[in-house]
Amino acid sequence: MGTRAKQRSRTPRRWQVLFLFLLPLFCGALSEQIRYSIPEEMARGSVVGNLAKDLGLRVRDLLTRNLRVSAEKQYFAINTENGNLLASDRIDRESLCAQNPVCVVPLEIVAENPLNVFHVNVMIEDINDNPPHFPQNSTVLQINEFATPRARFELESAIDADVGPHSLQSYQLSYNEHFSLMVKDKAEGKNAPELVLERPLDREQQSSHLLVLTAVDGGDPVRTGTTQIRIEVTDANDNAPVFSQDVYRVSLPENLPPGTSVLKVTATDQDEGINAEIRYSFKTPGDVGSMFTLDHQSGEIKSKNPIDFEISSSYTIIMEAKDGGGMATKCKIILEILDENDNAPEVVFTSVSSSITEDAEPGTVIALFKTHDKDSGENGEIICLIKEDVPFRIQSSANNYYKLVTDGALDRELTPEYNVTITAIDRGKPPLSSSRSVTLYIRDVNDNAPVFQQSAYLVHVPENNPPGASIAQVSASDPDLGPNGQVSYSIVASDLEPRALSSYVSVSAHSGPGYLVTKVVAVDADSGHNAWLSYHVLQASEPGLFSLGLRTGEVRTARALGDRDSARQRLLVAVRDGGQPPLSATATLHLIFADSVQEVLPDLNDHHTPSDPQAELQFYLVVALALISVLFLLAVILAIAVRLRRSSSLATWRCFQHSLCTKTGPGISPNYNEGTLPYSYNMHVASDSQKTMFNFLSMTPEMVPPQDLSNEASSIANLRIYEKFCPNL
Repeated sequence: MGTRAKQRSRTPRRWQVLFLFLLPLFCGALSEQIRYSIPEEMARGSVVGNLAKDLGLRVRDLLTRNLRVSAEKQYFAINTENGNLLASDRIDRESLCAQNPVCVVPLEIVAENPLNVFHVNVMIEDINDNPPHFPQNSTVLQINEFATPRARFELESAIDADVGPHSLQSYQLSYNEHFSLMVKDKAEGKNAPELVLERPLDREQQSSHLLVLTAVDGGDPVRTGTTQIRIEVTDANDNAPVFSQDVYRVSLPENLPPGTSVLKVTATDQDEGINAEIRYSFKTPGDVGSMFTLDHQSGEIKSKNPIDFEISSSYTIIMEAKDGGGMATKCKIILEILDENDNAPEVVFTSVSSSITEDAEPGTVIALFKTHDKDSGENGEIICLIKEDVPFRIQSSANNYYKLVTDGALDRELTPEYNVTITAIDRGKPPLSSSRSVTLYIRDVNDNAPVFQQSAYLVHVPENNPPGASIAQVSASDPDLGPNGQVSYSIVASDLEPRALSSYVSVSAHSGPGYLVTKVVAVDADSGHNAWLSYHVLQASEPGLFSLGLRTGEVRTARALGDRDSARQRLLVAVRDGGQPPLSATATLHLIFADSVQEVLPDLNDHHTPSDPQAELQFYLVVALALISVLFLLAVILAIAVRLRRSSSLATWRCFQHSLCTKTGPGISPNYNEGTLPYSYNMHVASDSQKTMFNFLSMTPEMVPPQDLSNEASSIANLRIYEKFCPNL
């Protein structure tokens, strides 16, 4: 029993889980069933319905989600304060849907964060705002006096733009003993009134009759339209013209050149003379006369202006043939326009993200766009694709909506930006296409660890080296940007205890690698790959002393500055773009290292004068000879001192020893800076109008070790004692 109870309790839970899983699908299906029904000619600002409630959206989220109506003609708008769908423009059902019995305006509701599209249908109900009317206010009808009773004469039909019960319903004829009215159903459900002769006419008694024809619709109250019919009684013409066909059907391709023959109709009359002479004319109201021309004698119809399928897919023409005696007959001509692939598809972006982080998951939505083609059939079917080899793909949504999503891993260090071109191609023959491009910038994340230039460094340090001196330099780089690419240094492991280690060596947390000397900045007015700049060193007075960032343009020291390094350095830097072929420019940097600004001012004035390599070589030779002479003199002094120690008396030696052994201990500057140089220097930069830059370092006064002064004074005192007690030496 316990097992069965557990199984029964698990069954509802399973259904609950299944319901929660299928709930989004049901919600999506329900969102597509939202429909509203409103009458036409609603006042602007009238409420159609509470869209936010029907979509299941919270009112407070409408602003952040940017809920809006996406349509070419803004008939509706959304009130973001309460979520109501409002009528924002005049809505005329007749201009929107013509004679269609059902008029539906589809709306696309777009929401962001996350992106979504809701489909809403608004049904426009007809109101009786159009009265019936006749194409002409008056009509002249000629009837021969020999016309027999029950003869019928077709009249012009009235036109009512409304539909359903508000459309044209019936006709009424003013009383006349000779005529009555009959209405018969013609093709496509339209009523055509006919005048029926009830009694013979006698021209000699009455040569004309005046009738009033009234058209009535089914509105409440009803609306009417009238026309006058003037009957002129003529002499006998007992045969009316007859067309070869009651209905002509012709198929025409769009974009026909003006003047092309469309159709030639023919009507015959069995009468003779003037009663057999036929004249053709259009009886169709509207723009038929602006699109086609008619030869009234031959009945040939030609195109007058270019025919565009997208403007109208068919034309219905009523043509009349009237003989010389006044008898007439009509026929219908239906021109069907065949669509040609003459419209390229369009790509319209509705929402685009300008940037994305490089750690974005595959499938992340970048942009939302839709396509549109005015053509129909295969000419209007669209295929969207991306021709470039980029980590993005197009995901189809609904109703010609698409999403641009990521389709692979992104790496800003390899490609910092993408120029994605979306091409829309229709299925016409030949196909037409159009393209839209979007530039996407990849935002940096800290996905790269700093990397040292060497996996291991071997450093040789002489004993009794002065404190604060640079003994080694390490360099690490990080391809990330901004704070993610800033490298700091620290000693994390050693054979010594941390306290003992700090008394021997330390590392600068910021410099560790190259000291930032200056930065070369170049500007390119192009964009994309044509504006990707790279920096290169073309010439250097001492190769290996400085390094130049390929993308950043930062000039850093590649090793510690030594005594043998020249105080003046020269770098020739080139910057190239990524275009094909690449364009480049150069700049010359003059770097001067000095303790103060005053020392370097003379060098700034004559920086254009190039240094003489021969003079520098002579200077190095003089320095080398001086060093050798000093070393030789020290060796002689030491030899003499050793000899005197062995032969001199104890008192004399003590005196001599006292003066020789008096010395000061090595002074340690309490404020020395960690880094490449043993003391703190200021970097000075100077430039001229010819793209030449000067940099120099100056020692800050507060960092000069105070013990250097005491050491110098102590050395002078020792030298004087040595001269007093040992004058012979």
